[in-house]
Amino acid sequence: MSAANVGIRATVLAVLAVCIVPVGTAHARLLFWPQYGYWWGDHAPLRHSHRYRHAEPKLAKKDQVQDGPNGPLQIIISIADQRISVYDNGALIARSSVSTGIPGHTTPLGVFSVISKQRWHRSNIYSAAPMPYMQRITWSGIALHAGILPGHPASHGCIRLSNDFAIPLWHLTKRGTRVIIAPDDIRPVEIAHPHLFASKPKAASGPPESRAAIADNAAMTSAAVHPPSTPNADAQQVTDLQAPVAPRKVVPISVFVSRKSSKLFVRQGFTPLFDIPVKIQDPEQSLGTHVFTVMGFQNEGETLRWTVVSMPEKSPPTPSKRRAPSKQIVETTLPVSSPDKANAALDRIEIPQDVVERISELLTPGSSLIVSDYGISEETGKDTDFIVVTQ
Repeated sequence: MSAANVGIRATVLAVLAVCIVPVGTAHARLLFWPQYGYWWGDHAPLRHSHRYRHAEPKLAKKDQVQDGPNGPLQIIISIADQRISVYDNGALIARSSVSTGIPGHTTPLGVFSVISKQRWHRSNIYSAAPMPYMQRITWSGIALHAGILPGHPASHGCIRLSNDFAIPLWHLTKRGTRVIIAPDDIRPVEIAHPHLFASKPKAASGPPESRAAIADNAAMTSAAVHPPSTPNADAQQVTDLQAPVAPRKVVPISVFVSRKSSKLFVRQGFTPLFDIPVKIQDPEQSLGTHVFTVMGFQNEGETLRWTVVSMPEKSPPTPSKRRAPSKQIVETTLPVSSPDKANAALDRIEIPQDVVERISELLTPGSSLIVSDYGISEETGKDTDFIVVTQ
């Protein structure tokens, strides 16, 4: 990673390190937000301007050192609430208002990931409309980006963010960050199930770094990793030559089980690895759509900690176009989530043991299992993770 990128990441995470509070403490009351504001961590709710500006973020000092996120990042967008929530290691760290697609140009529901990022982008579909701090989630034109938030759906399918929220989010994410677009608000919950993949015993005997290396060496292929851009590529190359050779980057895998096709698919990064038929009990009955994610190792590295996000099985209500007072603070109770439906779905899937072991050898924090009634979307292709469109 270049010094510039390290500095940018340090700036974003330095803010979060000061702000993050444990969920469930007395500070939980700060989870209330203005109808058209946002917050990061335990910051008080702030108002944002409806008129965005394109400004380069200030870089941190080169010698500043800051750890990365605590675990895998997940972005969840609720159409009904016109709201985006950001989770780090399963904990809510940021939330903001958004503006999604209008009738005729609706924002698709489903499971996506960040597949491309540009600080400054113009639409190649809609008259070169500006899309600053763009994070693409489909090659057909759906992205998160800074834009005007009128208080109701107003885009042609993209997810508009306030400029002040889009900037730190753009610097915090990376290609592959999971994005889930749901009709209502949902959140990750802890889950443990005997059918979830487990870490291999041989990989659990050492520290997490060693286990990650074993999983990396067991991979059948490497995902294509795009090197970060730098304003002075020649100087960066010289620096890289003088530095010690870094270990190969460990790339999480994604597993997708489709009831529609009765098949299991595996990708590492954005690269397909293999697919096989699987047996699903009562195949005529719905499984739902569930996204299981490995958060990390626990019990001194002997087991994996999983969370699951289950998609609501209903159409999104139409958000009101009536703008609420900008100073209004709306007290909102987070929805009660349960892994029961996800557990029931896992109970019905039978995967050959040799495939289970093959996948278990590749698991690292950030790896995921998607279970869905739907098949792989035609949006899934080169340089994408699995894309599952549910509506």
